[in-house]
Amino acid sequence: MSIAPTSRPCPCGGSSLSTCCGPFIAGEALPATAEALMRSRYTAYTQRNEAYLRATWHPRTRPQDAIIDPDENLRWLGLEIKSALRLRQRKAELADHPDSDTVEFVARFKVGGRAHRLHETSRFLRESDPDLGGTPRWFYLDGTFPK
Repeated sequence: MSIAPTSRPCPCGGSSLSTCCGPFIAGEALPATAEALMRSRYTAYTQRNEAYLRATWHPRTRPQDAIIDPDENLRWLGLEIKSALRLRQRKAELADHPDSDTVEFVARFKVGGRAHRLHETSRFLRESDPDLGGTPRWFYLDGTFPK
């Protein structure tokens, strides 16, 4: 028995794809927070959705080359947002900059049967999007890799 697409769990950890990241990836809604954008980008990676990843990457730092290697045998296994306390601390530090935020996460994946972890602190900016008539939206800017 297969699970209907609307009731399938969201890869980011949300209850269902249709009520979590699905509307963002389908272009039906914009993520209201940097964390929601980060979660939807993780989901887009699991779906190998190059178009969404490009659309949500800040034009200033967006790679020219392909983001996803079609020949790479990669399988995403799960996403963990680091502690809420750390997120609250960062938000307090960024209170003077409401249009910038960071999200620290760990994403687990397998390549060729071998497990890996991606631990990143991502930076995001909220800016007007000319493609959306100037509507403000969050963009992924870049990330660092804590030790």
